[in-house]
Amino acid sequence: MTDTAQPTPDDPPRQTLVSGTTRLYGVLGDPVSQVQSPGLLNPVFARLGIDAVLVPVHVSPADLETVVRGLQRVGNVDGLFATVPHKASAALLADRCSTTVEITGSANALRREPDGAWYAENFDGSGFVSGLVQAGHQPKGARVALVGAGGAGSAIAAALLDAGVDRLTITDPDTPRLTALVDRLAAHWPGHVRAAERPPLAHSDIAVNATPLGLRPDDTLPFSPHALPPGAVVADIIMKPRDTRLLRETAALGLQTHHGSHMLTGQIDSYRAFFGLGTPR
Repeated sequence: MTDTAQPTPDDPPRQTLVSGTTRLYGVLGDPVSQVQSPGLLNPVFARLGIDAVLVPVHVSPADLETVVRGLQRVGNVDGLFATVPHKASAALLADRCSTTVEITGSANALRREPDGAWYAENFDGSGFVSGLVQAGHQPKGARVALVGAGGAGSAIAAALLDAGVDRLTITDPDTPRLTALVDRLAAHWPGHVRAAERPPLAHSDIAVNATPLGLRPDDTLPFSPHALPPGAVVADIIMKPRDTRLLRETAALGLQTHHGSHMLTGQIDSYRAFFGLGTPR
């Protein structure tokens, strides 16, 4: 998010007014109680004078296609965001997609095209890397252990490789999904990515949780940070709670932590450009 669009504590509260001319955007997820994008994007709309609103839409996997096709027929819906667990399915439901979506097999944004088609893109990876760099954690040349080969994990994997990591090791209990992802990535970045049954934490500079583990208080850890070397960074893409159990245990060990909110804030400007929201309507 740019300085011109970012609220500050001294700014007066702004009300998002909805009228008959308001353009609609939805965040599709199951659950949606954890989504942070409405709280970030709606203030941007208000500050820029853009007549639009972003709302959470709770939809189960079984109903996703019905909802996506139904919203495609709603004339004032300009775009959709996909979150857990819909990113891979969103890519399949798109009429057209970017190269990033083709490589990763997942999408987190659908834009309505002039002909009414859904065009899919994925900004999770670029947003994650942008947030990592802005926080002072340089991925270039790093050894990275990534846990999770789902929608967000696949996008993060591609972006990390594109950013020049030396070695990326991906783990996921879904072996066919993991193998397919690594094969797709290796075709573009040979020699830098591999699959593993367990993350090689002792030999990693950055460890990333790209799974839903941590959304609920009783979730198990996606991995134990105790095996990481001094100076390592642990990144969690979960945004709510902000301090997951993984990050709390990481901080207690004196290791560096990287919160999930960085991934979203790193995507704000990309979303604005993708949906053509750079200037007021």
